[in-house]
Amino acid sequence: MNTISLKPAVLVPLLLLLALAAVPAIAQLTEQPFYLAFFARIIIYAIAASALNLALGFGGLVSLGHALFLGLGAYSVAIPAFHGIDNGWLHLLCCVLVCGLVGLVTGAVSLRTSGIGFIMITLAFAQMGYFVFVSLKQYGGDDGTTIAATSKFFGADLGQAGTVYWVALALLALVLWWTARLRVAPFGMVLRGARQNPRRINAIGLRSTRYQLGAYVLSAVLCGVAGMLLANLTAFASPSTLTWMISGDLIVMIVLGGIGTVFGPLLGALAFLGLEEVLKMATEYWMAVFGLVIVLIGVLGKGGIAGLLDSWGAHRPAPTAAKPKAGVPVPAGEHP
Repeated sequence: MNTISLKPAVLVPLLLLLALAAVPAIAQLTEQPFYLAFFARIIIYAIAASALNLALGFGGLVSLGHALFLGLGAYSVAIPAFHGIDNGWLHLLCCVLVCGLVGLVTGAVSLRTSGIGFIMITLAFAQMGYFVFVSLKQYGGDDGTTIAATSKFFGADLGQAGTVYWVALALLALVLWWTARLRVAPFGMVLRGARQNPRRINAIGLRSTRYQLGAYVLSAVLCGVAGMLLANLTAFASPSTLTWMISGDLIVMIVLGGIGTVFGPLLGALAFLGLEEVLKMATEYWMAVFGLVIVLIGVLGKGGIAGLLDSWGAHRPAPTAAKPKAGVPVPAGEHP
């Protein structure tokens, strides 16, 4: 009798998703709303990391400017809310249009360079966005602004922790499924090929830059949607969301989880934010310990946590086929 077995690199993330689905019930039973808000933040950052993984992991585009789109998504809620507009569809439309347009322009400019040049230009665009929102004193400037009118869809208010949690979890599951499909789709295979050798991709008649720009724009829009969810969760938008440190955190999450993998962003976000919270409770010097742990994970597993799970699955003994009983004929083409 044949049995279906999942690799640890797939089974563990699926179990984590099931565990995340149980968090609201656990938070209600234990009367600890902190769990709901904390894991909602992890899920949202996993979405943002998945967005960056599309450009970085598949396209090889090391962007230090994706915090720009996270911030634009947050202010797509904050600015209309400041004027009393709580229509979630309008917030989403603003988010998609603004992030798509800014992603198209900044991506087209940034892709004229490569390597360090690309990194520095994306960082420069993010810093420009940061200073733009700092200068908007009407919307709080450097102090940020609270969001009184959170996004509402069909009467559901994303300002409610439970609502934004389930929406974010459903979106994360959809993004992971879409990423898995995209990875083996022609678009994803061209992207991965362009990361390895763009000259060969160009030689067969495909413009690698166009595919990379498309991935960058998709990544920008998805990251903006994550920023929109984050703004509703915290009911606050601040220019600090656009700083390069946030972009650096997203990159670290991807590297920790496994760059270019489907579940790497989820694993990395859980490890990064979970470990950060645990160390904060244990010691005031948590940043020093946190840095050492990141270095150890980077040294021990070059493929991140997903790579470690893959290697663990590879070292497990393969199931042996059962020998046929005496007198039972073996079907043609099969051997005992």
